[in-house]
Amino acid sequence: MSTETQSAPDTSARSFLESLTTAYASMEMSSGRYLILAITPAFAIFIGGVALIIALGLPLFVGLPVILLSLLAMVVAIIYPKLSQDRKRKQVRQRFHLFLTHITVLSMTNINRVEIFRTLAEEDEYDALAEEMGYLVALVDTWNQSLDDACRIRAKQTPSPLLTDFLERLAYTVGGGQQISEFLMDEQDTIIQQFVTRYESDLAKLDVMKELYMSMMLSVAFVLVFAIVLPILIGTSPTLLISGTIAMFAIVQVGFVYAIHVVSPYDPTWYIEETDGEGPMKRIPRALAIGIGGTLLLAIGVLLVILGYLPFVADRVPLPILAAIPVTPLLLPGWRIREEESKVKDRDSEFPSFIRALGTVESVKQTSTGSVLESLRKKDFGALTANVDALYKRLNMRIDNVRSWRLFAAETGSYLIQKFGDMYVVGRQMGGDPQVLGNVISKNQNEVLKVREKRQQATTTLIGVLYGITAASVFSFFIGLEVVEIMMDITGEMNLGEQSRVAGDLMHTEQYDLVTIEYLLLGTVLVNAALSAIMIRITDRGHLLSGLVHFVFLTWLGALVATSTQYVVNFVM
Repeated sequence: MSTETQSAPDTSARSFLESLTTAYASMEMSSGRYLILAITPAFAIFIGGVALIIALGLPLFVGLPVILLSLLAMVVAIIYPKLSQDRKRKQVRQRFHLFLTHITVLSMTNINRVEIFRTLAEEDEYDALAEEMGYLVALVDTWNQSLDDACRIRAKQTPSPLLTDFLERLAYTVGGGQQISEFLMDEQDTIIQQFVTRYESDLAKLDVMKELYMSMMLSVAFVLVFAIVLPILIGTSPTLLISGTIAMFAIVQVGFVYAIHVVSPYDPTWYIEETDGEGPMKRIPRALAIGIGGTLLLAIGVLLVILGYLPFVADRVPLPILAAIPVTPLLLPGWRIREEESKVKDRDSEFPSFIRALGTVESVKQTSTGSVLESLRKKDFGALTANVDALYKRLNMRIDNVRSWRLFAAETGSYLIQKFGDMYVVGRQMGGDPQVLGNVISKNQNEVLKVREKRQQATTTLIGVLYGITAASVFSFFIGLEVVEIMMDITGEMNLGEQSRVAGDLMHTEQYDLVTIEYLLLGTVLVNAALSAIMIRITDRGHLLSGLVHFVFLTWLGALVATSTQYVVNFVM
């Protein structure tokens, strides 16, 4: 048993070294050049930092962060090739379902099969996939390789196992004389099922992150309470200790925000482009200006209260409530964009039926898209109906087809509609069968919408966890603060000589500045609310401004819990 336990780390280390060696071998830059340009300077910075700290005799709390940062720079320089490969692998995995739909649509057109890959290479949004398609085209154009040989060569060099497997099967199919379109249609179900499995796997990782986040934040909250109370016994500066713990609290949260960004599936909701029409974002700037203006005015008013210019307000309104008042106007732009986001999701749900109906009718009537839309625009497509009507009017005015569909997507505000709409119109322009195109796009988008529903459930669970942690953490913070205040009152009442000396030996309350500590804790409430709101938006890949709703609600939750805690403790004591 012990042998198996010892062999596991050895296997992991060996696997890591092998992958690092492979990453260095596949770099565009030679390993020797990378050693000179990246690793050597990072190593020099680390050695120089250590030597400087020793020469100047800097204390540990100053020197240790410098050493750790320089060590981190050196480690990142060493493993950067592997990090780069991992990033490309993730980009391939996240965008592969869109890539597969796009290449399938193009394969059904009348263009040359090499032109299919050339078109995909020009799609910058595909990132690593577009880069791989560019390499594939370069092998065919520059080195006169056949398409199947080019696929085999890139299959051995790409960092993504998913793309390697796809290119190998494609090479075998092309070499055997089968049509690419037939192969890709056969691959649809398999690849989409793999996409769904990976998506659900990422959502399961989010559940793990949620549990880990809850444990870590409650632990850090306990440490902060300990930092509030401990200086009573040991006589250290509570302000310095609490500030350091709050910094750790923020760093842990930032770390989890980044971790959730890495783990969360890449599936953006919004497509934002400047248009002359009435897109969803056209209605937001005014609300945002009102929200920011109101926040600034209320912030100035609260500042006047704190500075003592409005003492009657300060006597009646608790400080936590004063801290929450300025952020309240931000609820307006947050709620507006939240409503728009809900409409975007409704349009997403209607688009598969629209594109399927469009493709079927267009195939039967053998006519243009504009002519078909003349009848379809009278149908009820829910939230998409007005956008379909606007698309018909543009096409009827002989506006460029691609531009008309781009404006259609921009006005819907949907990333999926933009991607799949572009695929459909390009496929039609190149001679593709509209019914087949509509069915492929409709089926694939329906699969994306199904996993999005599961993502929404995971987001709802995370929201509940974040609100619960906020309430529990703020309650513990202010319980600790109230305990310190009670101890200070007790110490102050021991004004007799012997009692005063004993109290001074046991409880060091003279270094406490309760007002400053309360400001620090309220700052923590605001930081927690902001980072929690960002975490929610990253999880569901919605618009960042819609997180303002959660920011305001979490701030008010913290303020109300803090005020209630102070009131209850004072009432009980």
